[in-house]
Amino acid sequence: MPLWELLCVVGVGFVILEIFTPSMFFLNFALASFITALASVYIANKFALVLIFFVLSFLSFAFLRPIIMKKNTKETKTGIEDKYIGRVAKVVEEISEYKGVISIYDERWEARSEDKSVIPAGDEVKIIRNESLIMYVTKLEN
Repeated sequence: MPLWELLCVVGVGFVILEIFTPSMFFLNFALASFITALASVYIANKFALVLIFFVLSFLSFAFLRPIIMKKNTKETKTGIEDKYIGRVAKVVEEISEYKGVISIYDERWEARSEDKSVIPAGDEVKIIRNESLIMYVTKLEN
């Protein structure tokens, strides 16, 4: 088996490992394996190929992995931020720090007072934040 084929098989093995452990760790070795396989077509010295593999692996860890990890750790928006946060809602049932219900877009949401004040039914409130299915609100000053 030629060396370039062996390196391609090793690269595929690293890709398979990356699929089962999505940590962007084995992907660096897979990339280094494939590039070293291309280099092995032109370079016959095994010591040089091992050196190329290690240098490419190091460079991939140092430069490529942080870029990939930064893109993967972006916080995904749920849609609640754009649709509800900062909007005005109507109080359906009195809101305290422990219970309450608001209505917005003809939807009923559990609500809690952000500043622990009691807000009577019929008042308007501003949605400040949410935790799971509970909206935290403050009373609108007229």
